[in-house]
Amino acid sequence: MAEMTMRATESRMAHYVPRLGFWLAVLAGLMLAALPIGWRTGLLFFRDGFTYLMRPAVFVGVAAAVVSLIALFWWGRMNRGGRVMALLGLAAGLVFVYYPLQFYAKLYPIPLVNNVPLPRIHDITTDVENPPAFAATLAAREGEKGSNTVAYGGAALARAQHDGYPDIVPLMTKLAPDYAFKQALATAQGMSGWTIVKSDPAAHTIEGSQRSLFMGFTDDFVIRVSADGTGSRIDMRSESRWGISDFGVNAGRIRAYMAALKPKLS
Repeated sequence: MAEMTMRATESRMAHYVPRLGFWLAVLAGLMLAALPIGWRTGLLFFRDGFTYLMRPAVFVGVAAAVVSLIALFWWGRMNRGGRVMALLGLAAGLVFVYYPLQFYAKLYPIPLVNNVPLPRIHDITTDVENPPAFAATLAAREGEKGSNTVAYGGAALARAQHDGYPDIVPLMTKLAPDYAFKQALATAQGMSGWTIVKSDPAAHTIEGSQRSLFMGFTDDFVIRVSADGTGSRIDMRSESRWGISDFGVNAGRIRAYMAALKPKLS
């Protein structure tokens, strides 16, 4: 009798536990999906979504992964559907934990992972003394009420940028400004995901924007080519319309552009 009861209990566990882990993973995925949907449709402010959806989704994802891992103890008693659910629940749970945490890990010191967290800034430029000014993208920014200002943050912002991104510097070339501008524009037009809003050959400036895939946040950038002796200096500024921290996205955008442009200037 006791053996039969134990077998019946194991059979129930083999049936219900993998399904519980799987549906917890589905719940975590739905919570994460609701964040960009809510923000893009105007039903949810992004900061509320981070607080009430993304953070709880981490714990739900952990629960999904743990429950699915426990379910593997009854692997031999599971049917094919149960095994698939257990594996999917484990894999999806881990993914839904990793995705939010990899953002937060950039901002907080974590031993052996991130001893030097990124600065909580969203306006990055190669020229902190005279940052390139936004003009063509201002109308779009003004249409997003409550978005970040384009006024540069001054010395405090410059220090934070230098501490976090000391490699963000101007690109110098021996090419004359007119030719350097042509190369700068061609490179900008070839950058994946970039939308060029305006290019001004007379002022040697290029303005554009890029939208993030997950949340749909828009960042604006401006590129300026100026004379430097007989050569040229290329500066770039990239700023997020929303949020306090950009998680390193703007600095990464400047690095990627400068790396793509540099070979064309030699």
